[in-house]
Order: sequence, then structure tokens, then C-alpha cells
Amino acid sequence: MYSTKIDEKWQKKWEETHIYKFNEDDIKNKLYVMEMFSYPSGSRLHAGHWFNYAPVDSWARLKRMQGYNVFQPMGFDSFGLPAENYAIKTGIHPSDSTEKNIATMEKQLKSMGAMFNWENEVITCHPDYYKWNQWLFLQLYKHGLAYRKNAPVNWCPSCNTVLANEQVQEGCCERCGTEVTKKDLTQWFFKITDYAEELLQDLDKLDWPETTKAMQRHWIGKSTGTNVTFKVVDSDIEFSVFTTRVDTLFGVTYVVLSPENKLVDKIAKEQYREQIENYKEQAKKQTEIERQSITREKTGVFSGSYAINPINGRKVPIWIGDYVLNTYGTGAVMAVPAHDERDFDFATKYKLPIERVIDGGDTLPYIEHGKMINSGEFNGLSTKDGKKAVTKKLEEMGLGSGKVNYRLRDWLVSRQRYWGTPIPVVYCEKCGVVPVPEEQLPVELPYDVEFSPDGKSPLLKSEKFMNTTCPHCGSPAKREADTLDTFVCSSWYYLRYVDNKNSEKPFDEDKINKMLPVDMYVGGREHACMHLLYARFITKALRDMGYLNFDEPFLSLKHQGVILGPDGQKMSKSKGNTISPDDCIKEYGADVFRMYLMFGFDYTEGGAWSDDGIKSMSKFVDRIERYISQSKEAIEDTKNNTKTSMDTPEKDLNYVRNFTIKSVLTDTNKFQFNTSIARMMEFTNELSKYLKIKNKNIKFLEDTIIDFVKILAPFAPHFAEEQWELLGKKYSIFNEKWPEFDEKALVKDEIEIAIQVNGKIKSKINIQTGLSEDEIKEISLSQENVKSAIGNKSVKKIIVVRGRLVNIVAK
Repeated sequence: MYSTKIDEKWQKKWEETHIYKFNEDDIKNKLYVMEMFSYPSGSRLHAGHWFNYAPVDSWARLKRMQGYNVFQPMGFDSFGLPAENYAIKTGIHPSDSTEKNIATMEKQLKSMGAMFNWENEVITCHPDYYKWNQWLFLQLYKHGLAYRKNAPVNWCPSCNTVLANEQVQEGCCERCGTEVTKKDLTQWFFKITDYAEELLQDLDKLDWPETTKAMQRHWIGKSTGTNVTFKVVDSDIEFSVFTTRVDTLFGVTYVVLSPENKLVDKIAKEQYREQIENYKEQAKKQTEIERQSITREKTGVFSGSYAINPINGRKVPIWIGDYVLNTYGTGAVMAVPAHDERDFDFATKYKLPIERVIDGGDTLPYIEHGKMINSGEFNGLSTKDGKKAVTKKLEEMGLGSGKVNYRLRDWLVSRQRYWGTPIPVVYCEKCGVVPVPEEQLPVELPYDVEFSPDGKSPLLKSEKFMNTTCPHCGSPAKREADTLDTFVCSSWYYLRYVDNKNSEKPFDEDKINKMLPVDMYVGGREHACMHLLYARFITKALRDMGYLNFDEPFLSLKHQGVILGPDGQKMSKSKGNTISPDDCIKEYGADVFRMYLMFGFDYTEGGAWSDDGIKSMSKFVDRIERYISQSKEAIEDTKNNTKTSMDTPEKDLNYVRNFTIKSVLTDTNKFQFNTSIARMMEFTNELSKYLKIKNKNIKFLEDTIIDFVKILAPFAPHFAEEQWELLGKKYSIFNEKWPEFDEKALVKDEIEIAIQVNGKIKSKINIQTGLSEDEIKEISLSQENVKSAIGNKSVKKIIVVRGRLVNIVAK
């Protein structure tokens, strides 16, 4: 009977024989399969981890049986704030707690029985990994893609750290849910905006979910428009606004600067200054999400200054409004209240002029395209033509130009944390910002540091770490106290997996360029605009530096769904609805747990856990074992080895056998694991019928059982390996080829059709597939139920839909 002893037996055998070791000499047939690696938090592996990893392993096992040389590495994304917060709470050092958790999770992952290439493991908190994070930082710095600037940044008061824009979800910290505020800090950025257009265009060539690509397109946020230059009255100050509707320029009745715009202090008149300062302070307390809300009342203050509309020379007031963001465009907008909802609300509130310049009848605001009116020489032009004409006029005047803008902002990578990669930079009073030379890497984290929830990096309080000498002049210098965003670790780990033991460089270019891109990548859709975007950027940057010869890290991408608790809620300890894989494996075995996850849920959707579901799957595995045992006994009974023909029972089972081979292959390639297992259930049902007949074709039965165990193997690897051995077959089933299906066997000799009389089904019969229409009509009319339904009526028409039905029209 299947149990954990079988799991342990085969895991030991697989490890001893190195059966899943990747063959580096067979790159031609390589298949690089990756799941997003896990974070070793204080909790153990949960059902969600299994749902991510086990079905993908089943897909990879099937591909191996198809002849692919599978590379499926595993590692741990082991830096991060949770371990540091745990240290603050308990006094246990992040390094100690993380290493302990990694050991636990490695054991749990191995109990899964997956084909993970553990010899290629990466652990990001180890110096032999984060040394190359620092190398990556230095390469980006050398190429102008890493820079430092003072800027308003997202600050989580609970985590006491800076957040990238992508880590703010609806105005709150995506990790802890605390409302995010703004702070002015000098921070390090990666210039991902240099790749905005390529990141956008290359989405079209990726085999990724359309929803994920749409999220990245929205986040990159390309818009084509015009930069318009406004000059401030009675000064030499000028500023630009970016607009996608330059055709409405004649309708500008005021302009608005964001409260953070540096021009505000320069143009503010003295009598308005106090009011403006108060307004700026209020704006700092609002999140960008709140400020952009369409339902929130628009507020603002007058600066006291005016600007000149360049197209008509009109003087318009300059206002300060928090619905304008300094992080998008130029931090200034031209307000056309007749043709923009926000501007209309603002103008109505503050009684500012509203002037139509697009013909929209009586509708206000009219935000659609149309014909230009009240626009001088441009009257009558369409929006499309008007944009071109007005832009051209501005360019001739030297007061504007065509412009492509992006919503995407540079990646903020500084974090006020200890448990992360130290940024390899020192600050010297004589030399300024000095990158650490590559030969001095890694800059290691000191173990002896103080953890306290004061918002300061523990590194800043470590004199031993902070005090160093300048690599250029040898003078005393200070190290950078911030560490890198942990997303830097995962932005290139797919490269390190291939060459994880290289101590001379992050990876061997020749190896990487043969092995990459990753063929199949699987993980959560929540990383669409963070990890997945960052990884694409780093790949393109390294390509341009000459290290890579490919453009994208992951050719194909799948997202797994979420396993909910039995109550239909997200699993959490506080709700008491978590499911422990360890407990399930102990009771049912790893393969039952794996097969339940694949059968019980659509892989991309997930769903709620069911105890009854896993019990049913356990019974199904028992049934398979019983049928294989019965088949083995029948095969070994030489007295019955006489029949060689293929009669109806054999043909029925042969049809299901071949249909299963074909369907499981097709569905598994689509990650439709639930329907794959459903086909296997149909196979066992037909097999059980065949085992009950007395006169069996033993050779056919043996071939059928062999094929069935092969089909089962990717989905229940331990159990299938055991059955393969019991059948007396050579080790290992995963060195066998996936069975081929016979198309001829998928054509049934007979097929069931329905017979209707005046649209109502009166009979169902089996007929031979090769009958002519006349023969089908004759058989249909001879059925007693059909005769009764026709009665005394005359048959006016007989419609034959081949393979499905016959409809008899009688009146």
C-alpha cells in the first residue's frame, strides 16, 4: 500500500543515482524550468508553495519523458525585512533565524520529490551571492544606470524604510498595509526609465498571460503628446507642461503646479506665501493615490503669479493644486476646464473661466475628440490634425515640441535596513562618492550590530562597518549605510543558477548564452510590475553591456492561483485555517497531496481546500494500485495467455488508452492538470471493466498497464516508480519515453447518435461509423420509439447530422 515509506525509498534512490542531474553536454535539448524561489520566513512551507512547485514539476517530468534535458534549480530569496523585524522582537539574529528556516524548508521541499537540481542552489544572503549583487550595482553605476539624488520618497512608518513606487499598493505598504507618507531623502536609483520603450515594445513577443502584459503596459504608461512652454509674467522664469491634448491649448484659463514643484517658492507672491506653505504641508500627508482620486474634492491655492499662454499670448493665473503630481510629466499642467473633468471641478469651485475650444454642443466638460472652435487659425481642424498643426506652430515659435512621456519612474533601490546587500559605495570628503573596487568585493555585512525600531539602519550605528578608507586617496571615509532593495537579488538569480559556484565572476557568459532565456517560469501574478519588470530591465542592461546575447529573461510565464482555507478565506494563522503540507504528507503521502492539488483546483485560479477532496484522491490511488495488482496477476497467469484478437472490450479500452495519452499531453502542456487527472480516472474506469471479463488479451493488457503507469508517472512520481518496479521493469520509469498514441485507435467503429422527432429526442442508438445517410435514415425509422412518436403523421423531412443526431420532421 502506498505510504511515506515509498516516498522515502525513491527519494533516496533518486539522490544516490543522481537521476535528475542536468547534463551540461546536451544543451541542444535543454529545458530551463523555474519557479519563483521562496522567502524563508519564520513559517514553514504552506500549501501555496506546493501549489506553485509540485504541478510545475509534473509538467517538467512529462517533458523529460518527451526527451528534454530538464534544468530545474531551486534557491532561497533570503534577505528581507521580516527577519530583521523578528530580530528586533526576539533578539535572534537574522542570519541565524534565516539559516535555520532554510534548513527546514530544504527538507520540506525535498519531501515533495521534485526534480530540483540542488547542486545549483542559490541563497541570496550568502556573501558568495550578494557579492555579485554588488558587482551588478557597480556595472550599472559605470554605465550611468545607477545614480544618487535627493527626492521625495515613499516612507513606511511601520517598517521604517523607503519603498519603491511599485511597493505601494493603494497608498499603503504592500508588505504590512500601513499608510505610506512622503520624505525627502538622498537615495540610490536604477535608471529603468532608459528602457521604458523597449520594455513596452518587447512585451508583444512574450508568451505571457495577457493580463500581466497589460499591467506592465499600464505601469510603463506611454503617452504621446506635446511639451508646451509657459513664461511667467514679469520674470525670466519659464516652465513646461506635458499634454496629450494640445488641440485644446486655446482653452487654457489657468495653469497648476504641484505643491512639490521647485518653482512654487520662486513664483509665490509674498501675500500668498503663508497660505502656500500650509498647503504644501497638508499635501505631504496625502498619498499619490488619494491625490489622484476622481471622487476626492479638488483643492488649491493661488500663487499670486501669472503665466503667458504661448499660443495666444493670454495671461492666465498660476495655481498650486495637489491633484497635480511632481512624479509625472513636469509637475505642472495646463488647465482646460471645458474639456477635462478635474479642471472643470477645480474651475467651478474657484470660479475660474471655462471656455469651449472643441465643438461638443452644450456638454460640459466635453472630453471627447471633435472639431476645434474658438482657436483662431486652427478653427475647423479635427483633434488629430489640430494636435499636429498646433505642435508645429509651437515648434516654429520655439515654445514647444512633440514629446513621448512615460508613467514609469526610476527604480528606487535604497533601503534603511540591515538584512540586505550593502551598497558598495564610500563617501570621502576629498573624492566625494567613490565606488568600491571590484577586487574588494564583497562588502560583507557585519554580524555584530544593534537592532532597534528607530528607523535608522543598524549599519549606521556600526562604527566598525561605517569607518573605512577611500579607495582613491586613502583618506578616512564612510560607507553607505543603506542596503539594496531585495528585488535586486531576484532581478538576476536566473543567471546565477546556471553557474552558481563560479567565484571569479557572476556567471560564465558562454554558459549563460547557451542556457538562457528561461523556457518556463512560474510564480505569482502579484509580481507583474515589480520583480518581472525589474528582471526584464536587468537582462536588457546586461545585454547592452556585452554580457548577454538575449533580450528577455523568461520566454513563457504562468501564474498559479491561490489556495484558500476550507472556509474560502486566505490562509492565515490568526484565522486558524492553514493547511500543513507536512501533516497531509504524513497521512496520505506526497503523491496523493500533489495529485489532489492538481485535480482539486484549476491551476491558474486556485480555490478553497477540501478535506473530503484529498480523501477521495487517496482512494483513487488505492484503486489504481489494486487494478495494477490485478493486471499483474492476470499477466502472470499463463493459462489465460491465449487470446490474441482485438474484440469490442479491447477496442473500447484501447480507445480510452490512446485518448488519455493524447489528452493528458495536450492538457498538461496547457497547465490544465485537473483535466489531465480526470482523463486518467476515465482510463481506470474502463480498465476496471476490462479486468472483469474472463477472456482477456494478455499482451494487450500488459501494454496497456505499461502505458498507464507511464502516464501516471509525472503526476505521482514515487507511486509510479514503485509500480514500475513491481511490474519487473528496469529503473527508472523517468528514463522511459512518453507513450505515443495511435490516431487510428481514436476512430470508433460505432458511435452513439440521438434520434429526434420534431425536435424532441425519442431514442439513442449505436451505429457503425461508416454507414451512408440512407442507411442511417432507414435504421432511425425502424426504431419502435420513433415509430410511436410519428404515429399517423407523414414524414416530411429527415435531417442527418453526422456523428450526432437524426431529426425527423413529421406532420
